[in-house]
Amino acid sequence: MPPYKDDDTEDGIPHGGQLSRWEQDGGPEPSTSASSLQVQSESASHDGENGHIVLPVWLRESSKSFHWRWVPLRIRRVVRAVAAWTKGPDPPLMQKINPFFPSIQEAPVRMIDRYFPKKRHQVGLFAAFYLCWILTFSLVLHHAAYAGSIKGYGQPASVWCGASFWSANDGCGLDGNRCRPFDNSTFAFRCPANCRAVHVLNPHAVGDQEINYQPFVIGGPKEDGSGQSSRPFYRADSFLCQAAIHAGVISNQKGGCGVAKFTGEQTDYQSSSHNSINSIGFDASFPKSFTFVSSVSSDCVDLRWPLLAVTVTFTTILSLCTAAPHVFFPAVFTMLFFHVGLVSDPPISGNYASLSSIIIGRFLPAAFCAVVFYQYSIKHQQTGLTAYFERTILWLGGAWVGSLNNYTFSFIPLQRLTPHDLKYQPGAHLALTLVILLLVSIALGQIWYLRLEGRLPRYIALYALFGIVLVAFVILPSLNLRIHHYILALLLLPGTRLQTRPSLLYQGILVGLFINGTARWGFASILQTTVELRQDGQKGTILPNITTPVVHATNITFSWAVSAMQGGIDAISVLVNDVERYRWYYGEGEPENTFYRQHGLEKEYFRFGYMKGSTTGDYTQAGIWESNGTWTKMAPGPS
Repeated sequence: MPPYKDDDTEDGIPHGGQLSRWEQDGGPEPSTSASSLQVQSESASHDGENGHIVLPVWLRESSKSFHWRWVPLRIRRVVRAVAAWTKGPDPPLMQKINPFFPSIQEAPVRMIDRYFPKKRHQVGLFAAFYLCWILTFSLVLHHAAYAGSIKGYGQPASVWCGASFWSANDGCGLDGNRCRPFDNSTFAFRCPANCRAVHVLNPHAVGDQEINYQPFVIGGPKEDGSGQSSRPFYRADSFLCQAAIHAGVISNQKGGCGVAKFTGEQTDYQSSSHNSINSIGFDASFPKSFTFVSSVSSDCVDLRWPLLAVTVTFTTILSLCTAAPHVFFPAVFTMLFFHVGLVSDPPISGNYASLSSIIIGRFLPAAFCAVVFYQYSIKHQQTGLTAYFERTILWLGGAWVGSLNNYTFSFIPLQRLTPHDLKYQPGAHLALTLVILLLVSIALGQIWYLRLEGRLPRYIALYALFGIVLVAFVILPSLNLRIHHYILALLLLPGTRLQTRPSLLYQGILVGLFINGTARWGFASILQTTVELRQDGQKGTILPNITTPVVHATNITFSWAVSAMQGGIDAISVLVNDVERYRWYYGEGEPENTFYRQHGLEKEYFRFGYMKGSTTGDYTQAGIWESNGTWTKMAPGPS
């Protein structure tokens, strides 16, 4: 009996129709089922191990014991074809990088082996090399941390790029008393480099303006009719370091030190553009302002670029001269982690002692994760790799790109991937589309190589498991799925196990993203509450119903509905020109208040918000008491 193949059937019936009765009857009797056929035949196809007949597909699937008969035959054929394709060629084609100009790429390692042939010599050389990096890195870092004392003002305080002297809305309390002093005081500060790239990511109200996705600097120099600029003045809630860049006190590339001088109440903050920062205008008064003390001399600069040169040099030498993966990866991982955490993208801290404590605390769990993905991804890729120059360019270069993503990927408008950002951030939809297309193209390439090595079925099962877990997280109530840098790296690193040039690049970038995510932000949860995601954004609370005010020449009277104050709401907060000026608690007098002009005919901005105890909800949009005495009603929605 010649063996039939599935391709020799048509609609499940062999050519000639001799066995159509099997399909009609539902299969043979159990005594003659596929499991009982043990006949030896020279003309049959045999199994190499036990000599049993290998039954054709149509015969196996016609058995009554076949459980998938309810699936249409054409679908079963497609599934069989896909399953056969995913298994890849037999034997598998294991991928290995054949280096270009191997004699040149292997020369540094051969030189080490020649002049340091014994293992103890190589261990001593490595220890001396690592000690040189630690000493160089520490000395430059110490100079950057403690140099730059300003004569007459002492050692400047380190601040982060988004630091300011004023908290938004009611954060400074009634009349701003928690943010005093307002004037006759100075503050010496030290700013890091690259502060111009910091943007507000939630709406911030400035009068009747809503500021988002841009630097936050209010004010600047005032220009007279002749084009001459006066001394710059900035509202106290401006980002200090960005205001210093705008005023030319420090450099965005190098950071620097300066002295801010509080100047009390100012009015009419003008918008201007200086040093690639567009400041925001505000045509009313604010109780606290600052300017910068001129003629302050200091050698204070952010030394991240010299330190970058130091660490890049040492990691490059290590990559070119090290063959063993268990020596190369831990050393490079440690160097990159401490460089990111202490220099290129440090977390917010008051001084270098607290910063060092934070980074050391984050390094230990990060090192554990590194051991895991080294064992299952990096070790397999790096073992037997002799293309050391290519590894340096692709893997190490990719690791630096990922580690410095606050520079390399900062132009992509996808900082948080929240629904609000995707809806309102300019360019977010286009950027997300391009990123998805790029990831899909990369995934298809990796799928092809995994298939060639015969690993694709296992990886399909692994990523199916990942998908099931993520879907389960998505449907959990009251929690939001958040894919952080380090989580993205952990999810994708298994797919870069192959020893191919694209995998070298992808794996390096993912390791860098893991380092940056854990060193800068720590191990943030993959599941976060709405409050955690919102940060200082709008809370979605109800807004007060303010009736049309009674307007006079020098005063204005507002009233509000008491019936709406339910559900734990027990007070109303009123902001005038973005400063809390009044609170009314339920039961304490009539639900109204009269405000008087404080600055002649200057316009004033009013916003209202409910309070629960001492916690304030969203404020309304700004209503404007114009300088001519008219009232402009606030627009609907929160500010």
